[in-house]
Amino acid sequence: MSKIRTLFLGTPDFAVTCLKALLNDPHYEIVGVVTQPDKPRGRNLQLQPSPVKVLAMNYPIPIFSPAQINAPDVLDNLTKLKAEVAVVVAFGQILSQRFLDLFPYGAVNLHASLLPEWRGAAPIQRALEAGDQKGGITLQKIVKELDAGDIIGLRKKEIPLDKNALSWHEDLAQLGVELLHIELMDYLRGNLIPQPQDHLKATYASKILKTESPLNWSKTSVQLHNQIRGFLLGPGTWTTLDGKRIKIIKSFPHPTKNLSSNKGDLFWLSPENTGPFSLFVQTDQGCLEILELQPEGSKRLSAAQWWQGLKVKPTQFI
Repeated sequence: MSKIRTLFLGTPDFAVTCLKALLNDPHYEIVGVVTQPDKPRGRNLQLQPSPVKVLAMNYPIPIFSPAQINAPDVLDNLTKLKAEVAVVVAFGQILSQRFLDLFPYGAVNLHASLLPEWRGAAPIQRALEAGDQKGGITLQKIVKELDAGDIIGLRKKEIPLDKNALSWHEDLAQLGVELLHIELMDYLRGNLIPQPQDHLKATYASKILKTESPLNWSKTSVQLHNQIRGFLLGPGTWTTLDGKRIKIIKSFPHPTKNLSSNKGDLFWLSPENTGPFSLFVQTDQGCLEILELQPEGSKRLSAAQWWQGLKVKPTQFI
């Protein structure tokens, strides 16, 4: 079988891992890369290319960064590439039917959940926020309905309680590479028939809003821990002390450990009354151990570094 002419669409680091794999796979020929337009970043708000574009610029491959991929002139240019399949990984724009019809094998997408669970914009964050103990990634055919296409392949993995969205993101990217190497090629060779999803079991991962970032100490320690580790991929979580925000970066729940009846009370003690001391916050059910945080206007610190550096020890988060 000759190399499959492939158009790749993606934008963030998650997609970079997959593009690298396809570039090094002798079964695929990447004939074009489509990514989001350059965006202003940093203190000076200078235009910066996406991570996918940074990688693609190292290869003699046409790169497209359209504001609207479905614009007629953009589609005309993509048609000239004569790609046989489009591989989409966290691209960031809705694709029209005209775009999907450009490719004899259609367009496929890597989605960071076990479809039909967690369709939508934030599958990694929502899965961790919900406390899912298992998760994975799906290779699916793209149809007009959101994340509803037939499934080409799945990869499953346990989600430990100490797994956060950033490390889970990396795990799923590696599992996605396996799907592109094996199941996608089996599909293109005609050895695999995609299976329809059970739409009645669909759940939705809505976009994370910044208004969801504040921590409410009236929740349980497990709920708060799941929120912290899930939102680490964005937009993060924070609490308030003396009118200033403190970002909570890393935590661990102790659901059976209660030290006060006042939610938000702070305690500095050893988890098992031996060994190093840790910072605990009383929640509605159990205590949340704070391991890493970032005070407003400061760098990231371990909870121990922050606590020991305070002249006046606080007694409560709000």
